[in-house]
Amino acid sequence: MLERKAIPSLLGDSPLSAPSADEYRPIRMMPDLRVMKIGGQSVMDRGRAAVFPILKEILQAKEEGIQMMLMAGGGTRARHIYSIASSLDMPTGVLAKLGGYVAMQNARMLQMLLAKEGGVYMLADDLEKVPLYVRLGCIPVTSGMPPFEYWEKPTGLGNIPQHRTDAGTWLTAEVFGIKRCLFVKDEDGLFTDDPKKNPNAEFIPRISAAELIERDLVDVVVERVVIEYLQRAKHCTELQIVNGLKPGVLSAALRGEDVGTIIHR
Repeated sequence: MLERKAIPSLLGDSPLSAPSADEYRPIRMMPDLRVMKIGGQSVMDRGRAAVFPILKEILQAKEEGIQMMLMAGGGTRARHIYSIASSLDMPTGVLAKLGGYVAMQNARMLQMLLAKEGGVYMLADDLEKVPLYVRLGCIPVTSGMPPFEYWEKPTGLGNIPQHRTDAGTWLTAEVFGIKRCLFVKDEDGLFTDDPKKNPNAEFIPRISAAELIERDLVDVVVERVVIEYLQRAKHCTELQIVNGLKPGVLSAALRGEDVGTIIHR
């Protein structure tokens, strides 16, 4: 009989549920890439008046040699779908699948608007093509929705998926080894309350994830699960929220300036 030989492996006898004793050092694949989410309700739903000036600043940044990837939010139509599906008692995974279609539509519209300047639409399965697209001078555009879909975890706080387009944007930046991901919205950043409803809300220029969780604000401008993940990030340790409706703010953020609000690990 042939002698059976084991293949040496650090995890050969591990149940895969225990932490590895080996130090984990993930590589940074594209640390200079700017990953940004274009808000659905805050930008896309406003139409031409909001979207065109933002795209103009994005193309100007491209001319300056800044490498970018755009991820689209869902917006009001996604909320409409969540509302209808919830009234029909659909499970969380179905809501995540349905909500993803709206963000996908917004991404396709952004790609069409950027087509003559190298905008290229991507599915989640095409993520490994991002380095090639960027090297060719293209601007990859995709949905911000992470591809959990039917496998989205229930939260215990209702059936709305906790991983939506903010989470997908942050996870993408973490995978590529980017220090900071960018959220383009219609507010100057984070406030102590919703500034649209409370004119006395105070602006917060910089705050840690731990402090933000402790303060338990009613409105944190980004999905709460992203704030939780930020505390154990390996690479993407900063979130930057900027007002894309104010000319020049997005351009400053793409150059690395500390405009808007910075939420850090």
